Amino acid sequence: MSRTALVAVAAAISAAVACKVPDPPPIAAEWTDEFDRADIGRNYRPTSDAYAIVDGVLNVRGAYNHPLWLRKRLPDDVAIEFDTWAKTPDGDLKVEIFGDGESHAHDKGAYTSTGYVLCMGGWNNTKSFIARGSEHGKDMVTRTAPKVIPGTVYHWKIVRRGGRIDWYVTGGDAPGDAAPFLSFDDPAPYRGDGHGYFGFNNWQSDAYFDNLKIAPL
Repeated sequence: MSRTALVAVAAAISAAVACKVPDPPPIAAEWTDEFDRADIGRNYRPTSDAYAIVDGVLNVRGAYNHPLWLRKRLPDDVAIEFDTWAKTPDGDLKVEIFGDGESHAHDKGAYTSTGYVLCMGGWNNTKSFIARGSEHGKDMVTRTAPKVIPGTVYHWKIVRRGGRIDWYVTGGDAPGDAAPFLSFDDPAPYRGDGHGYFGFNNWQSDAYFDNLKIAPL
C-alpha cells in the first residue's frame, strides 16, 4: 500500500474514532426520563427513525425490531418502571433488558435479542412473554391473557435480582400488584460485556412509553 493510501486510511480511522460519542455514565442512582422535550436526545441510540417524541411521550410505530437503546448502562440488579399503551389492536408493547445496546434486526428479517425480551400482547395480541434471546425460541415463559386494550395505560415494573426477573403490570385487565405478571429464572443470567443496556422495541403497533424510572437495587 502506498504512503498516500496509508495516510488516507489512518485519517479515516481517526475521524471515525473522533465521531464516536462516549456513553454517558452508568446508572448508579435513581434515574428518570419523562420525555418532556422536543427530541429523543443524546442519552439514546436509535437504530431506526420510527421513534419520536410526541406531546411529551415517546412514540414508536413500525420499528420492526430496531430498538431505541438507552446509552446509560444498567446496574446488574435493577428496578425499571414506566407507563405504556397502544392505540392499535395488535398490542405488541415491548422492551429489551440487558442487551448489548447496539443490535437490531436487518431490514424486517429475523432478530435474536442479545438480552431478554419482555412483550405484552405480542404476535398480534395473542400472547405475552419473557424470552431469553430469541422470542421465537423455547427459552421463555408465556401467558395468553390479558390482551392489550387499545388506549389503556399500563404501568410496568421489571425487577431483576441475580438470575430472576419479576415483571409486574397494572392497568386494564392486568392482575395488579399482588403477583408478578410473569417471572423468569435464568441459571446463567446475562451480565457483563454485551449485556448491560435497556431498549424500547416494537414491531408494527402504534405504541407509547412515558415516565421511565430506573433504580439500582
